[in-house]
Amino acid sequence: MENKTMDAAGFDAWQADYDADVAACEAAGEYPFAGYTELQQQIFDIVHAREGVSALDLGCGTGRLAARLAEAGHPVTAVDFSERMLAAAAQNAPGAELVCCGLEAAPDVLENRKFDCIYAAYSLHHLPDGRKYALLDKLREHLNPEGVIVLGDVSFPDRAGLEACREAYGAEWDDGEYYLVRDELESALPRFDVDCIPISFCADVMILSPAD
Repeated sequence: MENKTMDAAGFDAWQADYDADVAACEAAGEYPFAGYTELQQQIFDIVHAREGVSALDLGCGTGRLAARLAEAGHPVTAVDFSERMLAAAAQNAPGAELVCCGLEAAPDVLENRKFDCIYAAYSLHHLPDGRKYALLDKLREHLNPEGVIVLGDVSFPDRAGLEACREAYGAEWDDGEYYLVRDELESALPRFDVDCIPISFCADVMILSPAD
């Protein structure tokens, strides 16, 4: 898949082809979207395990997952910084509340609001690791009791696994993205317990539960 400039303008330009590009990459079983459908299903199942759970979607894109959850009866607030992605989400997920802002601005924009589940599917890899960890730590304060943060993304158990994938994909590897490395995330976020659901050779779902 061609690397793209992933600022708001880049996502605006990608919006029309986004779903088709992801589907083609997944069908080929290639990085970065191998296992995409299963990953989204796992996030859906985690949220939908309890009736009426409120959810915050960080980086909703075209709103496909937000739509499924809203249709299943969950109050969903969906955040994205691309106006064209949000326009598509408004069509796909009319039952969701949509907010135009960047990932790091979300905690301040949402002020004191709390959610049962905060999830991010293929969005946090646009933040360098330090900023990603700071955001996750801040989002802890936006969880209801027994709430969780769910991360579904390109992910590796350790740095060696990431480097092996980088070497395998050569020029196709996107050096402008910052993928999850599980042992580093666990070390950086001691206030969370982390459970992992492996999805593919380059993707996991991680469940972050506030530690006692």
